[in-house]
Amino acid sequence: MHRYRSHTCGALRESDIDQTARLSGWVHRVRDHGGVLFVDLRDHYGITQCVADPDSPAFAEVEKFRSEWVVRIDGKVRRRPAGTDNPELPTGMVEVYIKEIEVLGPAAELPLPVFGEQEYPEDIRLKYRFLDLRRDKLHQNIMTRGAIVDSMRKRMKEQGFFEFQTPILTASSPEGARDFLVPSRIHPGKFYALPQAPQQYKQLLMMSGFDRYFQIAPCFRDEDPRADRLPGEFYQLDVEMSFVTQDDVFAAMEPVITGVFEDFAKGKPVTKNWPRIPFAEAIRKYGSDKPDLRNKIVIQEVSEHFRGSGFKVFARMLEDPKNQVWAIPGTGGGSRAFCDRMNSWAQGEGQPGLGYIMWREAGEGAGPLANNIGPERTAAIRTQLGLKEGDAAFFVAGDPEKFWKFAGLARTKLGEELNQIDKDRFELAWIIDFPMYEYDEENKKVDFSHNPFSMPQGGLDALKGQDPLTIKAFQYDIACNGYEIASGGIRNHVPEAMVKAFEIAGYGEQEVVDRFGGMYRAFQYGAPPHGGMAAGVDRIVMLLCGTTNLREISLFPMNQQAMDLLMGAPSEATTKQLRELHIRTNLPNK
Repeated sequence: MHRYRSHTCGALRESDIDQTARLSGWVHRVRDHGGVLFVDLRDHYGITQCVADPDSPAFAEVEKFRSEWVVRIDGKVRRRPAGTDNPELPTGMVEVYIKEIEVLGPAAELPLPVFGEQEYPEDIRLKYRFLDLRRDKLHQNIMTRGAIVDSMRKRMKEQGFFEFQTPILTASSPEGARDFLVPSRIHPGKFYALPQAPQQYKQLLMMSGFDRYFQIAPCFRDEDPRADRLPGEFYQLDVEMSFVTQDDVFAAMEPVITGVFEDFAKGKPVTKNWPRIPFAEAIRKYGSDKPDLRNKIVIQEVSEHFRGSGFKVFARMLEDPKNQVWAIPGTGGGSRAFCDRMNSWAQGEGQPGLGYIMWREAGEGAGPLANNIGPERTAAIRTQLGLKEGDAAFFVAGDPEKFWKFAGLARTKLGEELNQIDKDRFELAWIIDFPMYEYDEENKKVDFSHNPFSMPQGGLDALKGQDPLTIKAFQYDIACNGYEIASGGIRNHVPEAMVKAFEIAGYGEQEVVDRFGGMYRAFQYGAPPHGGMAAGVDRIVMLLCGTTNLREISLFPMNQQAMDLLMGAPSEATTKQLRELHIRTNLPNK
């Protein structure tokens, strides 16, 4: 018999009854039922119930067992007594009567329990991540992650893509976040950067004639922590294709992403034919460039009903042509208590409040706004929004550029409070026609709003003759249930257009050549039209595992302060290391 096991802890069945088995694993828990000891023995594959009674030669040793000891158990497989079987477990019809044991690895007192799924402080969970990962739900999430990545790979290869690995030590690139810099010992004073994304390399692969590339790529960004992105590093399904239009990218990737979701949706509906929603429409209808389409609430503009009305606050605002009034319908929200609660919520979000109209019996509007604008305008708003008695509408006003994000938050809040969100489905959509540029208020300049390497709609002519803030790009995102899960574009492969695009954002030609010399040179020697995208592996896994915390689907994540509590990173470098790198630290005053 094998030194440690003849079977795993998930393998024994009724067909194994009367056989001798050897199992090794962790003591999940020990139960004492009237002097009979039941040991749930766990390994990666499952749990097997093992039994020792006072007649067992190993009874005295089993009494010493504690949670998470690693032990070997030899014994006879037998049927569980009638009424004690457990159909929830694959091994639930049998048990092992213990004849011999060996303690392979005793465990100290546990800093957190492995049995059960109770909440525990995150700093403890991350410091003892090797224990946390033994917990069933997290363990299964990690296995699901691996299966999702396998599904991605399989589907990409079926679509004719080839997998390549691109460098980790590279040059700094303006991807929209800070780089992690790596000092060069051999070239004093110079630094490599960890890739924020393999953007330039994957485009260079198209210049090299490889046609269809993909990679499960690690990406590194020195960003402040965010709820929807792990600090430091994350993974993406990185994709690039040659000789393609935007429609070709959609046709190749839609079945891949849909298929991956269908594989792991556990029967929940997944969008078959994805809508294509222009960025401006997404902002206008949903107050978000990553709308949650499970939420049936649609924002509508109602400016005309307030123009010249008795509600002077909105009426004066509308004298400026750039200002608008948007209404967010609240089906079933027509009580004073609910409307006041929404108003208080808005104030908690830093807003002066949230205007509202409630519709009571006989369709009459109620509330300060209704009293100010009168019954005719109130009735017209109700008709436009398709509301009835017992419903309400909530209003935001001003420059949409400044308030659309708040309108989106209010839509989400209303959807949650009024049960307007169908949480048992996955709603996928393409968001298209992103603006090429945006105005950077802080630095008072025009800057890229998305990926700087994208092709502007209208090409070089648009860059030369159009107001930059009106230029749309061949850029697109995939939205799912309120998350951006992928982003991409058709690339700007024309050298003159590339220089002009960067010039508008304040980069001179020499700077473009210095910073993107490899790609700029490659464009001079026969560049195919090309495009692609990158899908966030972590976010897709998070959605499919039904969690909103990326730490629940990652093996060894950092905490919110970008610290690895398990390995003690980041840590101070030794004087010898710094000397070899020709670096001195200049720490801020405490």
